[in-house]
Amino acid sequence: MKRIILLFLFLSTTFIARSQSYIGFLSDNYSGVHAVISNPAQIVGTPYKLDINLIGASALLGNDYYGVNVFDALKDDYDINLEANKYPLVDNRAGANVDVLGPAVMFNLNRNSSMALFTRGRSFGNVNNISGSTIEAIADSSTNDFSISEDDINGLGNGWLEFGVTYAHIILNKNQHVLKGGLTLKYLKGAGSAYAVGENVTLDYDSEGTDLGGGETTGSISSTGFLNYARFAEFDNENYNYDLPSGADGFGSDLGFVYEWRPNYLNIDLDIDSPKNKQSSYKLKIGLTVTDIGYVDYKNGIRQGFNITKENVSEEDFDNAEDLGSFLEANYTLTNSSRGYKIDLPTALHLNIDWMLKSKLFLNLNTDYSLMSKDRRTANFISNIVSLTPRYETKSFSFYLPLSVIDNSGFRMGAGIRTGPFYIGSGSIISALTSSNNKEADIYAGFKIGVFDKDKSDKDGDGIIDKEDDCPNVAGPVENNGCPWGDKDGDAVLDNVDACPDEFGPEENNGCPWEDTDGDGVPDKDDKCKFDVGTVANMGCPEAEVTEAVQKELNDYARVILFNFGNAEIKAESTQTLLEIVKILNEYPSAKFTIEGHTDSIGSYEVNQNVSDERAKAVKAFLVDNGVDSSRLTAIGYGERKPIATNMYKAGRAKNRRVEINLVK
Repeated sequence: MKRIILLFLFLSTTFIARSQSYIGFLSDNYSGVHAVISNPAQIVGTPYKLDINLIGASALLGNDYYGVNVFDALKDDYDINLEANKYPLVDNRAGANVDVLGPAVMFNLNRNSSMALFTRGRSFGNVNNISGSTIEAIADSSTNDFSISEDDINGLGNGWLEFGVTYAHIILNKNQHVLKGGLTLKYLKGAGSAYAVGENVTLDYDSEGTDLGGGETTGSISSTGFLNYARFAEFDNENYNYDLPSGADGFGSDLGFVYEWRPNYLNIDLDIDSPKNKQSSYKLKIGLTVTDIGYVDYKNGIRQGFNITKENVSEEDFDNAEDLGSFLEANYTLTNSSRGYKIDLPTALHLNIDWMLKSKLFLNLNTDYSLMSKDRRTANFISNIVSLTPRYETKSFSFYLPLSVIDNSGFRMGAGIRTGPFYIGSGSIISALTSSNNKEADIYAGFKIGVFDKDKSDKDGDGIIDKEDDCPNVAGPVENNGCPWGDKDGDAVLDNVDACPDEFGPEENNGCPWEDTDGDGVPDKDDKCKFDVGTVANMGCPEAEVTEAVQKELNDYARVILFNFGNAEIKAESTQTLLEIVKILNEYPSAKFTIEGHTDSIGSYEVNQNVSDERAKAVKAFLVDNGVDSSRLTAIGYGERKPIATNMYKAGRAKNRRVEINLVK
C-alpha cells in the first residue's frame, strides 16, 4: 500500500490551528481594518478615516513529532526520519494553516462610529489521539510492513470563505474613560471539508500478502474497528474540477468590547501622532472578544459509518478505487448513511491588554482561549496561547517582538515590522532560526493603504473640527462643544464637576459650601454640637463659664509655683503643678487669662519689677510649650505694687511673693 496515502489519511488533518494570525501586527494601533480579526470594537477611534487592505496572508507549518534545525532541513540530502529529533506521544499533531484577508475596507461614519467590509479565506484542520507509534510504524524505512492500533482517533479538515460587515461605536466617552463596542456579522461559504472518526481501529499491512498469480504479489490490509467518514458531496467525484461546494454555507459573528483609560484626557484623537495625543491617548487599553460564533452547513454532505473488520483486503482494490468513499463501500460493511452535516467554527475568547510605557513604546499582553471542546468531532478549535509583545510604534513604522507560549507547542519568539503600506512578520521566526529542535514556523505579509484624517481643520487640536467647535481657538472637551470648562464661583472646581457652580465651595464637597445648621461658623462635618451655637475652639459646642471656684483653683495652683532665689527659673518640683494648670485652661479654649507676677518689698523697686516680669513670662512660656494657645495669655509683672499682706513681717512677705492667673472679663 502506498505509504504516502496512509500517512495522508492519518496526518493531513492533524493540525490544531494557531489562535492568532498576524501575531504582533494585530496589536498595532495602525493595523486598521485588520482589527476585525481580533476585536471588531477596535476599528473605531483609529488614526485612519479610511483604511483599505489589498491582500494579506498568514501561513503556518507545524508539528509536535519532529524537531528540526531549519537550515539543515533545507539541504537537498536531508532525511527527516534519520536526522530529526522525534517526540512520540499518544496524540501527536502536524499540519498547516492559512488565513487570507482579501480586499477589505474600513471607514468612519462619524466621530463615534465606524464600519468595515471585508473578505477572508481560512483553512485549517485538527485531529486528536494519533499516537506516535502510528507515525513511527508508517515512517519506518527498514520494512514495508507495518501495524497500527488506535483506540479513539478523530480528525477534521475544513476551509471556508467569509464575507463580513463590522460596526463599531464609542459607547462611553467621559473624561478619563472610553468604552467601545463592536459587532461583526459574517456570511460563510464552505470551501470543502472532511472528517473521520475511528473507534478501536487496528490495521496490519503486509506488503506481499496478496497473491496475484504468475509470481506477482501485492499488499494486503487486515483491519478491525469502526470508521465514520464524512465529506462534501463533490469530493468523491473522480472527474470533479474544483469549485465551491453546492449547498454549503452558514453564518458567523464576532462580538468585542474595548476599554481605554486616558489619565490625561482631552478627547479621542484620530491622529495618534498629533501634539494633542500627549494628553488624550490611552495609558491602558483592555479588549475582550468572542470570535467565530457560528457554523458552515454542508447540506449536501455525505456521512457514512463502516465496520472495517475484515482480513486480507487487496491493496490493488485500494489503488484502483475511484476514491476513498467507494473503496470503503466496496470492501466494508456500511452501518449507517445520511446527508448533511455542520462544521462548527473555532469559537474562542480573547483578552488583550495594551500598556503605553512611554510615547511610541508599548507592551501588549494577549491571551486566546478555545471555547470549543476538543472532543467535539465536527468542530474546528484553536490552541490556547499567551503572548507578550513589546512594540515600538509610529505613524510610518512599527516593530514587534512577540514572545508566546502555545498549548502543547511551548515557547516561541518572533518579530515583525510595518513600514508604510507593507507589513511582514512571524510569531516564531527567531525561534525557528536559532533552535536545533524547531517544530513550527509561520509567516505573514501584506499590503494596505491607509488614509489619515488630515483634511478636517482643528486649529485648537482638541479633536473637534472647527465647524463643529464652539471655541475653535481654545481646546476643550466634546461634552462642552469644544470649549474649556469655566469656574463661575471661582472655587477652583470646574463647572462640569461642580455640584454648586454658583456658590463657592471646596473640592472635597464637590464645589458646594459645607452646611452649618446652627450658624456658629463651624461646618456640620466638624461641629460636635451642630444644633447648638458654639465656638470654633470648642469644635462647635458652647463653652462652660470660668466660675469663681475655677478661678480660685487656678490661683491655688499658681501661688505654689516655686522659683530659684532671686531669678525667674522655675523649680523642677513645680512641673506637676503647672501641668494641672494646663488641663484647667484647656477646658475653656476661648477664655483669656493674665499671668501676673508679684514680689515683696525687699530690694530695690526696679529689681522687684524686673523679677516679677520675668517670672510671669516664664510661666507663660511653660504653658504655651505644653499646648495652651499663646494668644489667650498675657504675662505682666507688678513687682511690689500689689501686696496682699503687710511686708513688715516674714509671713506677709511670703504671701506677697506669688503668681496669679486671672480670667480676662
